[in-house]
Amino acid sequence: MFSPVVKNDPSYIYVPNSNSNTVDVIDPKTFQIVEHFAVPGQPQHVVPSYDLKTLWVNSDTGNALVPIDPTTGKPGAPVSVADPYNLYFTPDGKYAIVMAERMKRIDWRDPHTMALEKSTNVQCAGVNHADFSANGRYFIVSCEFDGQLLKIDTVSQQIVGRLSLGHNAAPQDVKTAPNGKIFYVADMNSNGVWEIDGDSFKNIGFIPTGKGAHGEYVSRDSKYLYVTNRDEGSVSLIDLATQKVATKWVIPGGGSPDMGNVSADGKELWLSGRYSGVVYDISTVDGHLIKKVKVGSGPHGLCVFPVPGRYSLGHTGVTR
Repeated sequence: MFSPVVKNDPSYIYVPNSNSNTVDVIDPKTFQIVEHFAVPGQPQHVVPSYDLKTLWVNSDTGNALVPIDPTTGKPGAPVSVADPYNLYFTPDGKYAIVMAERMKRIDWRDPHTMALEKSTNVQCAGVNHADFSANGRYFIVSCEFDGQLLKIDTVSQQIVGRLSLGHNAAPQDVKTAPNGKIFYVADMNSNGVWEIDGDSFKNIGFIPTGKGAHGEYVSRDSKYLYVTNRDEGSVSLIDLATQKVATKWVIPGGGSPDMGNVSADGKELWLSGRYSGVVYDISTVDGHLIKKVKVGSGPHGLCVFPVPGRYSLGHTGVTR
């Protein structure tokens, strides 16, 4: 299930530390930090490129994307990019999509050079997480501070829909269901996950998970959606067949599980502890905490690489 492109890449966990402006690279076998380097201000996410040949550190206030060579885990020279809070790629590989959050803008860039080609003014606060429809014709993106979702046409680069989740909502991560029929949107203020019909762009349900629902990750067998409840230190497992929470894993001693991904073999869930200065390695077999690894301050969009997939759609390793 791996692309031939990643056959020589070591298995590492890449951790951007937003407060200390560094990246820690962890060997998941030894739990040791094997690389540590400084990057421009507020690195938010580490994102695999569409062709899986580069990992991009999104240095938000530093206005830069820093390339990492996944064959070595070492960084290259920063590329100047305005306000790259998050990064995605269109399913055809034509564009890199930069979520310029503070500018209320989505920038469409060359996926290799990162040169700006066009912009979409979104007029919403906190444009951030997204995922694509199964056919790639549109994506749905959350506006964290406005309680809104936007539907963006990937061909015209135009906003084709706006959906309000309520004035108290704070939508976060967005994930398309494995069957392509539903978009799941985590909501930190509503403490659960909204179910959105993407084609009709309607809210069709809500699944309570826990306080501060934030990140979402599909299990490798596509049976569960792992939802991080950042404000209560837990992970809820939504059974995708029943649309109900099957169980909840609680981190011993509490924590602040945020962003991450599932290991290549599906047996481990790696998550950043946003306010805890650690990352968590959680067993997906029974939910026990395998290890806490101390990292820098404010670990955020942790990337597990390599993982199965032909190409990357962005964020912390959404592949297809």
